[in-house]
Amino acid sequence: MARQIGEVILEVEDLHTYCFTRFGTVKAVDGVSFNLRQGEALAIVGESGSGKTMTALSLLQLQPRPAARIVKGSIRLEGEDLLQKTEEQMREIRGKRISMILQDPQTSLNPVFTVGNQLIEAIRNHHAGETGRSLVRRAIEGLKQVRVAAPERRVEDYPHQISGGMKQRVVGAIAISCEPKVIIADEPTTSLDVTIQAQYLRLLREIQEETNLALIFITHDFGIVAKMCDRVVVMYAGRHVESGPVRDIFNHPSHPYTQALLRSVPSMDEDVKRLYSIEGQPPALWDLPSGCRFAARCEYAQERCSSEYPPSFTVGLNGSTHSASCWRLREST
Repeated sequence: MARQIGEVILEVEDLHTYCFTRFGTVKAVDGVSFNLRQGEALAIVGESGSGKTMTALSLLQLQPRPAARIVKGSIRLEGEDLLQKTEEQMREIRGKRISMILQDPQTSLNPVFTVGNQLIEAIRNHHAGETGRSLVRRAIEGLKQVRVAAPERRVEDYPHQISGGMKQRVVGAIAISCEPKVIIADEPTTSLDVTIQAQYLRLLREIQEETNLALIFITHDFGIVAKMCDRVVVMYAGRHVESGPVRDIFNHPSHPYTQALLRSVPSMDEDVKRLYSIEGQPPALWDLPSGCRFAARCEYAQERCSSEYPPSFTVGLNGSTHSASCWRLREST
């Protein structure tokens, strides 16, 4: 069954999420914008600390409080601004309309409750009128949907009784149990070995094709991006620096940071003595430079790069959805 890319379901515009600490203001997310269509898979990529997970948590208003606050921007889900919702209203939205597969199932599952109990807890929040037997039946159906063998028996197991790959399927079942329109998958294959990774990615693709849900995939693995996603948003130091269709990003990376990330991916066709790595470190998020945040690590940096942050330039022909923030693009347009 082929996916049908539909209308825009999620719109994020100029999102700013800051952490206010005694050491200063940490600009974890500092002006991120993107759209997501029904049935589409969007990748958010970047080094650790670039703001990927904080962006995802902000969409659900689960940023760590009271230190972290959304100070600016809008998040519209099916036309509704989530930043105008109360906490009670957000509890109705989480799980039912937008859900998240957390990064580490080992810590996101409660060790003292069975798999069934944790599935039923998620389902009960949005099906309060159903009886215990009906909820158990829904929990079993959820495990079947993520291809868990013998789900009638697995609902009675505790997390320590199942494998890492099975735990990842369980958190996936929790995420899709209330049939959300959008799922955020935060590096869901990090704790899995290569074989199980491939199985889990194939499972996510099958579920997306069956339900036509919109998927946000947070990762730093470009192999996963090529296999799973339609579009890419590249983040660096809290900002998105490049975005566009997967093919455009791979064939014509336009921001020096994106180019460096792709050069960091080992090639099976080349025999090299030393793998490429990006020199230097990202800037401290509480002491950001006024210009381009990648300038200190960029081989093309000019004087202007250190004093002015570049706007977003369209890459390619008019109407192209591929854009990047780099002063070098101004010279070529």
